[in-house]
Amino acid sequence: MTHPDIDPRRVTALVVGIEEYAAGDDWRLPGPAHDAVRFRDWLRGRGVPEDNILLHLAPAPGQLPDVPHRPADQATLHHTFVEELPWSRGEFLWVWWGGHGVLDQEERIRLYCADATAQGRRNLDLESACRLLASDAVSGFGRQMWVVDACQTFDERHRFPLSPSTERLGAGGRTTVHEQALLLAASRGQRAANDPVLRSGLFSGLVLDELGRPGVGVAPDPERLFAAVQARVEKEVWAAGRSDQLPTLILRRPGHERTLGPPDGPRAGATGSLSALNRVVEALLAYPSTHGPDERQTLILMLDPRLTARMRRNPAPRPDLVAVVTALRGRADALWTLYTAVTSFDDDPARADELRAAIEEFLAGG
Repeated sequence: MTHPDIDPRRVTALVVGIEEYAAGDDWRLPGPAHDAVRFRDWLRGRGVPEDNILLHLAPAPGQLPDVPHRPADQATLHHTFVEELPWSRGEFLWVWWGGHGVLDQEERIRLYCADATAQGRRNLDLESACRLLASDAVSGFGRQMWVVDACQTFDERHRFPLSPSTERLGAGGRTTVHEQALLLAASRGQRAANDPVLRSGLFSGLVLDELGRPGVGVAPDPERLFAAVQARVEKEVWAAGRSDQLPTLILRRPGHERTLGPPDGPRAGATGSLSALNRVVEALLAYPSTHGPDERQTLILMLDPRLTARMRRNPAPRPDLVAVVTALRGRADALWTLYTAVTSFDDDPARADELRAAIEEFLAGG
C-alpha cells in the first residue's frame, strides 16, 4: 500500500469535518470533526507540511479542537475549491469529507455545508467538485484520493419544505492526466452510520485504522485500502447489525470509470432486514420526543415490562432506539404499542404515516 515515490511535501489535502449545522441541534452529528482532526494528524505524521493541509471544521459545542482550522460554510468551501486548489502545486491530492449528505432528485450527491438550514440547504455538489479537480483548471494533482463519509439517502424521504440548493462548481476543459479514486461510505439510497460513543463515522473510523497500520504510506493504493476496509465492514458492521451501508469505490481516469463494491452485499436477507430496521429508527428519530433519554424512557414505560427488562439501553438516541426496536422484533403488538405511544406525544400526520409504513415493512421482513 506504500508508494515511496510520493514526496510528502508534494501532497496536499482538503479536509472537512462538519458536526454543527445552522439548522440546529437536530442536525448535530457526532464524529466528523473528530475524524477530520485524526486524519490531519495522520497526514502530519506521514510528513505532509502543515501549510499543505486545508482544514475546514464545524465542531460540536464544547469540542473545539486545539488546531488551527477554517470555517466550513458554503462560501468558504467554494472559495477553497475554486480559488485555492486550482493554483496549488503537487502530485497527490487528498479530499476528506465527513458530514451530512443527501442524494437529490437528479441522482447527485449533495454534501451539506455548515451554514445549511432546513429552508436553505447550502451544499457542495460532489460531482461538480470532482469534475473541477479533474479539469485543466488544475495543473497538478494527477493522482487524487477522495474519502466521503456521508449519507446518500433519497432527498424526498426527509420531507423538507424545499429541495436543496443546486449550485454547481465550474470546471475547465477535459484532460488526459488526472486519476481519481472515490471511497464512499454508503451506496445509493443508504445512510452512513456514526458511532456517538466513539465520536466517529463507522466508515471513517475503519479507514483511519487501516491508514494507521505500519507500512501504509501517504499515498496508498486505493483498491488495497478499500478491500481492507470492506473486509472489516463485513465483520464488524454488518455482522453486528450496526448498519447495512455498502461502501463503494469509484476509480476514474480520462475516458474510463470503474465501480467496485461488495460482490453480494451482506449475507442473504441481511440487507432487507437491516434496511427495514434503519427505516423504523429514522422514522422514530423524526420525532423530537425520542431525542432525550427521559422522554424515551417515558415511551419505554408504556411497553410490556417483560419485554423491556432485558433491553440493552444507550444514552445516545440512535443506538438506544436500535436496541429497543431490535428487542421488539417479531412482536407486532409491542411495536404497535410503541407507535401509539410516540404518536400520542406528537400527532403530526406525515410522521405518523412514515412510522406506520416503516413498522409494516419491518414486520413483513420477519
